[in-house]
Amino acid sequence: MRFDGKHVVVTGASRGIGRAVAEAFASSGARLTILADDPAITQTAKEIARSSSSAVSPIQCDIADRVAVQAAFAQLEAIDVLVNNAGLERLTPIRTDDPAVLETYRRIIDINVNGSFWVTHAALPHMKRGGRIIFTASIWGKSVEAEFAAYCASKHAVIGLTRVLAKELGSDGITVNAVCPGWVRTEASMRSLRIMAERSQRPEPELLDEIVGGQAIGGLMEPKDIVGPYLFLASDAAANITGQALNIDRGEVMI
Repeated sequence: MRFDGKHVVVTGASRGIGRAVAEAFASSGARLTILADDPAITQTAKEIARSSSSAVSPIQCDIADRVAVQAAFAQLEAIDVLVNNAGLERLTPIRTDDPAVLETYRRIIDINVNGSFWVTHAALPHMKRGGRIIFTASIWGKSVEAEFAAYCASKHAVIGLTRVLAKELGSDGITVNAVCPGWVRTEASMRSLRIMAERSQRPEPELLDEIVGGQAIGGLMEPKDIVGPYLFLASDAAANITGQALNIDRGEVMI
């Protein structure tokens, strides 16, 4: 799957899954624009460009800020593929009056749901027939984990948004799909594992063994292990696929 001459935009690309996806598109010949609210996005762009010889442009932007998103996308020309990957994962138990936790709940919804909407809204004027929109959801968008209310709710919402936009944009020749990763070794997932272990008073390795033991294929995935479906959904081979939420979880959740 080659993307020579294509312009691909990836949000949340400074690390983790977003960076791995951006690197895969760059290696496949795409011209990239990568966004993150992290100043490290500039260095990430340089490193991806150096390793792939593709053109990579960084933009530092908080996607929860609609005005900032509009300004960022006003700089861009035609977009062939949009990967809505930026997201935040934190613990948000409902039995709390901690202002920090309640603010975290709001922030997660603002980034994962509202931010994804603002980015897509700003990108659409730059897309034409044959365009591809891909959201990073989660298997927790089809299942749940106690005390992760905001994250689980937001990923259920992302899958709903995917399906609505697939219906809405199909007549424009734009496909909209979601990738639902399972457990991948990222900073966010390892933080969640640590918190889950602490709250259950269990060793992290024991809890992780239990989690991956529930997969049909064992082992913890790395970010590079899940980039293939993003490339596929962005390719001509997936022209007739839209409104789908594809699990990449080694068989942990089979719905």
